[in-house]
Amino acid sequence: MSEPLAYRVKDAARLLGMGKSKLFELIADGRLPVRKIGGATVIMRADLIAFLERAPRTHGRG
Repeated sequence: MSEPLAYRVKDAARLLGMGKSKLFELIADGRLPVRKIGGATVIMRADLIAFLERAPRTHGRG
């Protein structure tokens, strides 16, 4: 089975290990683009990967 091309917000939040509220905050801030398909808000897998690649690297806590 191949990976989905896009995820609904609740599934993307689970994959990223964060709550939906935080994910909606990132979307509202323009840091994570979304698409609307009918009534569904989806996040492209490629956009999730790009978001993670833009995140700062850290070595330790904080």
